[in-house]
Amino acid sequence: MPAASAARRRRRVAVALLALAFAGAAVWLTLTAGNPFPPRTIIMATGPPGSAFSEFGVRYREVLRRSGVEVRLLQTHGGAENLERLRDPHSGVSVAFVEGGLTSPDQSSDLVSLGTVSVEPLWLFFRSGARVGAPGGLAGKRLSIEPEGSATRVLARRLLALNGVSDSSLQLLGLPPQRAADALLRGDLDGVVLLTSLRSPVVRRLLLADGIVLQGYPRADAYVALFPSLTKVVLPTGVADLARNIPPHDVPLLAVEASLVVRRDLHPSLHYLLLEAASEIHGGPEIFQRPGRFPSAEGVDLPLSGEARQFYQSGLPFAYRTLPFWLSGITDRLLLLLIPLLVVILPALRFLPGLYGYVVEHRIYSLYGQLRILEGELEDTGQGAALDSIAAELEDLA
Repeated sequence: MPAASAARRRRRVAVALLALAFAGAAVWLTLTAGNPFPPRTIIMATGPPGSAFSEFGVRYREVLRRSGVEVRLLQTHGGAENLERLRDPHSGVSVAFVEGGLTSPDQSSDLVSLGTVSVEPLWLFFRSGARVGAPGGLAGKRLSIEPEGSATRVLARRLLALNGVSDSSLQLLGLPPQRAADALLRGDLDGVVLLTSLRSPVVRRLLLADGIVLQGYPRADAYVALFPSLTKVVLPTGVADLARNIPPHDVPLLAVEASLVVRRDLHPSLHYLLLEAASEIHGGPEIFQRPGRFPSAEGVDLPLSGEARQFYQSGLPFAYRTLPFWLSGITDRLLLLLIPLLVVILPALRFLPGLYGYVVEHRIYSLYGQLRILEGELEDTGQGAALDSIAAELEDLA
């Protein structure tokens, strides 16, 4: 093969190999960088048995199982312990329920929120004979405020201190919700404090129990003004049992909003899957919420994840709406890679015809110049070996 033709062939092969290398590198980065495949198992920290968080966890496990994701539920003492487990990268916990007022972005820089998912009232149940009319009436009472690690304990102590009630002036116990309810019904306790949803089996049990009274917060507005993480809700008259008119009057309660919190390194596909599950689980009407109130784009203590912001602004991305869960993440990454490339390539296509014309014209002029040279040599050369040399050069120009 003539040298010039071989050189052109080598250039074409080199360009093709370079294009394949770039395409292969793009696919490799898409499939390997940043853990593109979502895990098939995640650990969710919930709450103690009998709490709403524990009930929610069971529903999340059922919903995510449809997409082939196993949710292992870890029962804890509550939101404070959930927060500590999320902060620990070695705990294995990647998602949990956390009440507002427990942390901040500086304290939990590795965590992000998927939004608020429920209202958690602070319930105060007392035996009818031990009911208190003011915080000062708590002196000497036997009161359970849940174990260490619960948000109930943190909030209860804040409110007691705000009212000038010291821990030493009453008997504070740290019983889990179910055990506390049993002790209250037996008469071993004077009161129980719970921070949980109305969905909690323990709350429903105590609301309907004979001899147990729900204590309200007459100064709820003042507490909300002092603690912005708190909100005021009202339990309507008779809502627990219309036939027995329980409660017998409207009860003002303090409440916090609970968020679904995840580690920043949790796979983006699972952010979207958890948000879809949250819409199904928390989206219905409740006594303290209208339909569609939750999940809500409220970061409370922590910022929303990028996926959560997109979910609340425009819904699920196209790939997650149309493709199976395990394929959607990879497709989404490919789209993110290809779109910037197309932004560069498409405008460049407008210049290709002119560029092609310039290259062809340049090639023609170059060949014409070489032909003029060979024509001059041909006029000056007679027959013989010289003609064979010129013929070989003409063949190279082809």
